[in-house]
Amino acid sequence: MNEFEEKDRIKDVLIRYAEACDRRRWELFTHVFRDDAVASYGGEFHLHGRSQIVAMIRSMLGGCGPTQHLLGNFQITIHGRQADSRCYVRAAHAGCGAHAGKSYEVWAEYEDHLVREADTWLITRRRMHVYHESGTRELLEPG
Repeated sequence: MNEFEEKDRIKDVLIRYAEACDRRRWELFTHVFRDDAVASYGGEFHLHGRSQIVAMIRSMLGGCGPTQHLLGNFQITIHGRQADSRCYVRAAHAGCGAHAGKSYEVWAEYEDHLVREADTWLITRRRMHVYHESGTRELLEPG
């Protein structure tokens, strides 16, 4: 497989993350994060292992209405069976129930390190850099 095809496969992993979040398809995260992945989503969210990462995401999105994670400006560098990527994310969250009519939006960048295992790429380390927030985080709670 050539470098362009490998970069497309890495983009597919990043897009699968957005799909897993927005469609609440938690099982897809097994095809996004390695089991021993670590992630820092800023602030107090420093997570160790896919199970902790998915639990945090579920707790944040479980009480939301629709969400939309838009990814772009992909920068990917491949070093053999390892890769580093950066991409912008603009994530919109709509409130529901007691938070109906409220929203929360974040502009950020994901900085990831991935490894190629067999025929797929998986994130081993993610760091989220937040650049702007608007709305209220109070709608980010378990369902």
